[in-house]
Amino acid sequence: MIDQENKQTPIIERRTEYKPPRTWRSWLIGRPLSTADASHETIGKVVGLAVFASDALSSNAYATQEILVVLAAAGTMAFGYVFPISIAIVALLSIVSLSYVQVIHAYPDGGGAYVVARDNLGELAGLTAASSLLADYILTVSVSVSSGIAQIVSAYPDLYEYRVPMAVGAVFLLMLVNLRGVRESGAAVAVPSMSFIAIMIFMILVGMFKYISGSLGTVVNPPEAFAHGITAFGLPFLILHAFSSGTAALTGIEAISNGTTAFKEPRSKNATTTLTWMAVILAILFMGISFLSSQVGAVPSEVETVISQLGRTVFGGQGILYFGVILFTTIILLLAGNTAYAGFPRLSALMAMDGFLPRQLTYRGSRLVYSRGIMALAVLSSALIVLFQASVTRLIPLYAIGVFLSFTLAQSGMALRWWKSGRLLNQNEDAVHTNARVSKLVYDPLWRLKMIANGFGALCTGIVMLIFAMTKFQDGAYVVLILIPALIGVLWMIHIHYKNLAKKLSLDNFGIIPPQTIRHRVIMPVSGVHQGTLSALRYARMLSDDVTAVHIVIEPADAEKTRKKWETWGEGVRLVMLDSPYRLFIEPLLEYIADLFDARQPGEIITVVVPEFVSDNRLSSALHTNTAEILRAQLKNQHGIVITNVPYHVHEVENEDVNH
Repeated sequence: MIDQENKQTPIIERRTEYKPPRTWRSWLIGRPLSTADASHETIGKVVGLAVFASDALSSNAYATQEILVVLAAAGTMAFGYVFPISIAIVALLSIVSLSYVQVIHAYPDGGGAYVVARDNLGELAGLTAASSLLADYILTVSVSVSSGIAQIVSAYPDLYEYRVPMAVGAVFLLMLVNLRGVRESGAAVAVPSMSFIAIMIFMILVGMFKYISGSLGTVVNPPEAFAHGITAFGLPFLILHAFSSGTAALTGIEAISNGTTAFKEPRSKNATTTLTWMAVILAILFMGISFLSSQVGAVPSEVETVISQLGRTVFGGQGILYFGVILFTTIILLLAGNTAYAGFPRLSALMAMDGFLPRQLTYRGSRLVYSRGIMALAVLSSALIVLFQASVTRLIPLYAIGVFLSFTLAQSGMALRWWKSGRLLNQNEDAVHTNARVSKLVYDPLWRLKMIANGFGALCTGIVMLIFAMTKFQDGAYVVLILIPALIGVLWMIHIHYKNLAKKLSLDNFGIIPPQTIRHRVIMPVSGVHQGTLSALRYARMLSDDVTAVHIVIEPADAEKTRKKWETWGEGVRLVMLDSPYRLFIEPLLEYIADLFDARQPGEIITVVVPEFVSDNRLSSALHTNTAEILRAQLKNQHGIVITNVPYHVHEVENEDVNH
């Protein structure tokens, strides 16, 4: 170890007074926020419901339709199974919601299924949950935005051929909203989210009143039904298939547990309250829509959505209330991606801190959000929309299998956590608390009940996942079954890279002082002799007395001019005239440096000093070859070689000999 006992290391703390200037970005995403403002950017329960529940609430717009799409294969008589299937899905919703309430209290720093699985089941389980969640968030944006555009197309069929560019535009609009910060994005989506809940409840109440009074009626001029055409396995298989399609209503339940840190203190209490509100509202809306859809004879169609058919039946045509339903349904579907924009960047930042994703994703932008994660989500979601032509039915099979895999791992991890809690009755509780991100594990008298509840939940969601994998395999679920293991492999390779790098750079047990450099050789490429060259030469001579200038001879006439000027201005430094018969510049120079590198002495460092022309005018700078960047790209992987730029700033180029 290096002896530090007799060394005083001065540490000076200083605070910069620099403030970022206002630019066009300030107008677009808002003024920059300081780190001290982070505590003021947290959100309350109502805004939290709008931010994190928009995905789950918006699934009411297409979950019932996806059930009907499958049941249509057995004929319209099978539509009567919609409501019983919805009841089963709501029961599953209750189990999953209860589990995530426990997750929030046990893991108040967020991370959801990823942190639960990694803490209790190991790194492989954690990576599996993380991969599932990342894929789910990307698909959340793609599915919700595509479904929102489908609502618009239902009201205005002439826009059908423009659905893909409209969807991509909506994705990037959501990106801009979220780049403004959690609090501002929450405020932006709060009013439309609450309006959606209000108008859907109003539609359900009106529909139930008409149903009870016998005046509900059926859909007038229903569109042509769309079905998968699966009949070979019979009705039981179709019911399981429809159930798996309808479980899309549960997507987004885990988002609050991933983003607990966005809530005001006490954040665990606020987050669980918001989750409870979300589950209750989701259950009411989903069951109400499913029941009324079966009563009015709504049919699944790519031309007109079930919500559209239900709205014009309940409200007696396409009046103002109908367009209100379409408007707020479209808005909530477009804003449903906001849940993913809140969850994906936080999860990816947490994984980047653990070394499973690039460190750049931990960077918080000017508005205190993980801006690089937000932009990455927008790009990936847009790519999926283009690939699947904004078709909800084609995207749904890729959707829920990852969600239920993460559900299963989260509840399995919580069940194991409660089992560990039960073992702490007569043990030292402090000895087992080693993870700073996890709440202290203590003995819980109800550990058996909680373990059974989470274990049963894991069993249920695991069965649903298997049903989904089997029934949706041919529809595209196989893509996810391939994608998740591939993503796990990528995450693991990133982690191995960071671990190896940390090991090589570690100062632990570092007891060998690097050998002192005994020689410093400087190489300076010279394309012409001018003021920039002389500035670089003066800097090179400050580094070492061993300086060699190198001129690549491409045109003999130009080389002779360079020779004569160097004899006058070269200050006695040797100049190597390197002939290049094939008029190449970089390759002969690299070969010359390689020869010197091979012949270098132990401890010798070679520095390549490159004069660099820098213009205040960006247009004129494009007229010059950036030799320094080219050399850096070629030599940066070489040990013992340093590339240094010596910029030569000019306001206006007047000397025709300034050639780089």
